[in-house]
Amino acid sequence: MKLLLDTHIWIWGVQEPWKLSSEVARAITQPDNVLFLSPLSIWELSILTERKRVTLDRDFGEWCKASIRDLSLEEAPFTWDVAAELPFTRFSHRDPGDRFLVATAKVFDLTLVTADERLIEAPGIKILANR
Repeated sequence: MKLLLDTHIWIWGVQEPWKLSSEVARAITQPDNVLFLSPLSIWELSILTERKRVTLDRDFGEWCKASIRDLSLEEAPFTWDVAAELPFTRFSHRDPGDRFLVATAKVFDLTLVTADERLIEAPGIKILANR
């Protein structure tokens, strides 16, 4: 299975693994699954750390590189095809980050791993819900 980690799932997987459901924890550690991360999640983490909503145990760049290496993450790039999908990813809320993740999941046929109830209900994509 190809899994796209939502930003909070990525952070929890490294810093607070007890927040992951047993199903999600199993899925992200199963060697047959490929884990993807959007560069947007790195941007979101930078905002969270600037606003002091997330504290990292080391330098931001080092933390990101180590987590990418430790989780064997693949990049889910922001491409022209993803950008072209954005007009079709409107939901009731206006979080642009969520729209990018949904468009990325659609374009690359990835299963989005999330605990965000608004995303769990997103039409047209596969979801692995952290409940």
